[in-house]
Amino acid sequence: MENFISWLTEANSWLNSIVWGVPAMVLILGTGLLLTIATRFTQFTRFGYAMRNTVGRIRQSRSDVDRGAVTPFQAVCTALAATVGTGNIAGVAGAIALGGPGAVFWMWVAALVGMITKYAEVVLAIHYRQRNEKGEWVGGPMYYIRNGLGRRWTWLAGVFAVLAILASFGIGNIAQINSIAGAVTGAVQMFDPAANVKTVCLITGLLVMAAVALISIGGLKRIARVTEMLVPAMSALYIVSCLVVILGNIGSIGRVFVMIFTGAFQPSAVVGGGLGITIMTAMKRGVSRGIFSNEAGLGSAPIAHAAAHTDSPVRQGLFGIFEVFADTLVICTLTALTILSSGVDVAYGQKAGAELSTRAFSTVFSGQVSSVVIAVALSLFALTTILSWNLYGSRCCEYLFGSARAALIYKLLFLPVVVMGATMDLQLAWDISDTLNGLMAIPNLIGVLLLSPVVVKLTREYFARQRGPKLN
Repeated sequence: MENFISWLTEANSWLNSIVWGVPAMVLILGTGLLLTIATRFTQFTRFGYAMRNTVGRIRQSRSDVDRGAVTPFQAVCTALAATVGTGNIAGVAGAIALGGPGAVFWMWVAALVGMITKYAEVVLAIHYRQRNEKGEWVGGPMYYIRNGLGRRWTWLAGVFAVLAILASFGIGNIAQINSIAGAVTGAVQMFDPAANVKTVCLITGLLVMAAVALISIGGLKRIARVTEMLVPAMSALYIVSCLVVILGNIGSIGRVFVMIFTGAFQPSAVVGGGLGITIMTAMKRGVSRGIFSNEAGLGSAPIAHAAAHTDSPVRQGLFGIFEVFADTLVICTLTALTILSSGVDVAYGQKAGAELSTRAFSTVFSGQVSSVVIAVALSLFALTTILSWNLYGSRCCEYLFGSARAALIYKLLFLPVVVMGATMDLQLAWDISDTLNGLMAIPNLIGVLLLSPVVVKLTREYFARQRGPKLN
């Protein structure tokens, strides 16, 4: 068994270096840049319009929504439930530790171009969606690749669906519950150092499994209702907590931004020259963790958006811009500023996770309060991520096998993995999830690139009908 784990670790490390190498950076950032230019910088020139027509109109009457759909706000909350997850806390901490403060800069760059990438994904998901046997709207990369590019591209749609199912057990399940169990264990030990770690992890896994079973059995609409309640509340709780820490260390903010911008192009000047952190390392960690968090380019979020009740693909696409902005440019940035402004020692070049955020919070709050805040935030973030990825995986199973029964079988297999992930030390699961993220992005981005003329056409037609609102 040890030999197999060793082989798997080496194989994944080799594949990860390819998936997240220079070609991947070119594909991910290049797609965003191409769409930015082709749509005339829509994510910037229409940013104010996007905010007014997303967060400015979040309360749509449910009576207006047809039987097989959810409200646009519920759709975005379901998508945000998957994106606002452990990547916002543990992922950011890991990016800073392995890529230096400069990784934050590249995370921002990935988010700025990622806004238009996710916009394009959502536009295509709505434009090419279809009804399933239950009368529900279904869509996502597998549908817009097949329906938009034609039957000869069905194989690529199938590749995406298979990779998404595999990723759902990694990024959407094991990595999330493992983080919950770790955070809960840390909080419990702050109050009772003698607490049995395995028992705490097992109880945590069983409770989360029960919650996922009760919520997911109700299907899309129940998941949407739960995420609609939890996402705004959990985001507000975490944002306020971060702001308290940042304000408590406000004198360090200027130094932090110098570290971020200097570290993006001269990492050795910030972390030292002996740790092997280069510009490419900072870029790779920042971009990969940014995508791990906001999922722009992965093709997962469009699966949730496809169920939205909307009269325009572009109108729903605007929520994609909002998602990346809220997830990375707001929440991830606040995590980074909290860690870097706190003055806690960061072991650059070594892996780190939520414990780094907990130590940062401890500079303002007590150790017990910090552990509880992180445990609650991480648990809510990860739970909603598990729920959304449960939906994504089931939709991909439904696409591959053409029936709702396949989706039910997937959900039954998904549940025991929650308990397994809570009770095992699975650093390898994080690494494999990172690789699967990159692999998922490849077929999706190929589809988005080939269908980019459709995105441009729909965007221009929509804003022409709006009589060209003034640029903001």
